[in-house]
Amino acid sequence: MSDHTTAASTAASGSAQELPVYVIGAGPGGLAVAAALRERGVRAVVLEKSDAVGASWRGHYDRLHLHTTRRWSSLPGLRMPRSFGRWAARDKVVVYLEKYARFHGLDVVTGVEVTRVERAGDGGGWLLRATGGRELTARAVVVATGYNHTPKLPAWPGADSYTGELRHAGEYRNAAPYEGRDVLVVGVGNTGAEIAVDLAEGGAARVRLAVRTPPHILRRSTLGWPAQASGILCRRLPKALVDRVARGLTLHAPGIGRPEKGLATRAREGAIPVQDVGLVKAVRKGRVEPVAAVESFEGGKVTLADGSVITPDAVIAATGYSRGLEPFLGHLGVLTAEGRPVRRPPAGLYFTGYTNPLSGMLRELARTAPKIAHAIARAR
Repeated sequence: MSDHTTAASTAASGSAQELPVYVIGAGPGGLAVAAALRERGVRAVVLEKSDAVGASWRGHYDRLHLHTTRRWSSLPGLRMPRSFGRWAARDKVVVYLEKYARFHGLDVVTGVEVTRVERAGDGGGWLLRATGGRELTARAVVVATGYNHTPKLPAWPGADSYTGELRHAGEYRNAAPYEGRDVLVVGVGNTGAEIAVDLAEGGAARVRLAVRTPPHILRRSTLGWPAQASGILCRRLPKALVDRVARGLTLHAPGIGRPEKGLATRAREGAIPVQDVGLVKAVRKGRVEPVAAVESFEGGKVTLADGSVITPDAVIAATGYSRGLEPFLGHLGVLTAEGRPVRRPPAGLYFTGYTNPLSGMLRELARTAPKIAHAIARAR
């Protein structure tokens, strides 16, 4: 693995097949593709804008564990150690990604951010423009910058002048700074649900959870059967059938409400179910209080959708992320109106990690990597 901040440009001369493949992003998706390419004898260079692999994992909150099993979260060519337990902790995932890059001898160049991807002038490959005035020529490009790339805050009226503390969940690490304080968590996806529980267990005086759309809440495991296994099976079943079956499996937390749409229908829209790691119990015991969605801010006040006004000390917005692909790819016409990659990008341009399937993100990254590597190797 390289930690230098320069990357040599490949000379314009020579055939496209002699050029390297550039992989943008040294998270699990990018590393898996690079390893699969190396196995096929294709030179791959991973470009990472931060100073280490797995940057997004390093930035997650402290208590995070995978919601997918160790068995179905390993990347190609190296299993996660049994010592990680069934649900690997965040720090263990970081250790695994570091080991994965070393084990496969991957060429990772850190401190380099790609700012624009273009067709090469001769039509044979791609040109990457990167920080430091770099111009890199590639036979193919794999974009793996991650599903959770750029924190996204809604355009709440009055938020800019809110006198309390307003932070995105991407900045949250643990409950220590919020001990004894009144905290409102906005958003009841997996991140919002787990942060709310963490705050309640970590000494916050009051924890409220703002809910706009009730989620499907599932047990992470039932009698040893992980929810992920059901998600894998669901991929082969009709959506209507999955929606019906899931109704009987969804947990109910007072005040959160029941989802109007079926689980598979919501998954098709990009909303995966919440894995219960203590939320239902915390709500039933009154340690986390569900409230209506946030509508606006004024001074130190927060107005909710039901007209009530509250004055929390801090607001943590678990309101998701954007893919952040427009700045360097928007001009190519390869993104949807929502900023996601199109289903059929042009030859030589590949994407991995921009869906969030019921079967588990890491499992899908592991399955996608050999397919991308095969397509690139076959195009020689």
